[in-house]
Amino acid sequence: QVQLVESGGGLVQPGGSHRLSCAASGTFATVYNWGWYRQAPGKSRETVATITSGGGTLYLDAVKGRFTISRDNAKNTVYLQMDSLKPGDTAVYYCNAEIAVRNGNVYDYWGQGIQVTVSS
Repeated sequence: QVQLVESGGGLVQPGGSHRLSCAASGTFATVYNWGWYRQAPGKSRETVATITSGGGTLYLDAVKGRFTISRDNAKNTVYLQMDSLKPGDTAVYYCNAEIAVRNGNVYDYWGQGIQVTVSS
């Protein structure tokens, strides 16, 4: 059973910084691509940032220059460093991973979601 466990959510003041983490646990072979997504109340889920197994990254235009996605392959963990946070960044953040299990099949896994609130 593979699980993604997120941590680091909370209340942050505008202009502040915060870091989210997401760790994969269980029995699997390798983690390929990671992604962070978010969903604000009344809005659709959107892709915030992705990182490939080779380290290539893509960002939502609204977070470019403020957010940084990174991964630690030894820890099977992905991070989202969020700087210069704005109230518009308030959302539930979800991590996603494409993981190859022991039989070679690749599946998509999601974290449970974690709330980030940017407010004074």
